[in-house]
Amino acid sequence: MNESMLNLAVDYPLLNMFWTMMMIFLWVLWFMLLFRIIGDIFRDDDLGGWGKAGWTVFVIILPFLGVFVYLIARGRGMGERELAQMQRNEQQFRSYVQETAAGAGQADELARLAELKNRGDLTAAEFEQAKAKVLAA
Repeated sequence: MNESMLNLAVDYPLLNMFWTMMMIFLWVLWFMLLFRIIGDIFRDDDLGGWGKAGWTVFVIILPFLGVFVYLIARGRGMGERELAQMQRNEQQFRSYVQETAAGAGQADELARLAELKNRGDLTAAEFEQAKAKVLAA
């Protein structure tokens, strides 16, 4: 390693390193905000195609102005749309769990019926009748 590289590392003060880290943090934060707004534009069902295209062009061509105007004009709706999406996801999850649990109950009931048939407690006709009843429920 040559001496100029060594001096470069020593000549970078702590305050400059803090400032660089702050700029990197703000840059990442800016891109996160920009992607969230673009995602909200395309997720919004109330906006038509031209509205989505207009907002997208505005946010891409004039990013600072576009993002701030979007936040002022449609910022409240962003939170409401995200809350509605979370509620839909929660409802879908709950219905999936309920369907899966009901299916597991049917499987347990069918296994119990099969065991009763194998032990000879049920005839084949009784087994088929009980199985049809469980599957119909």
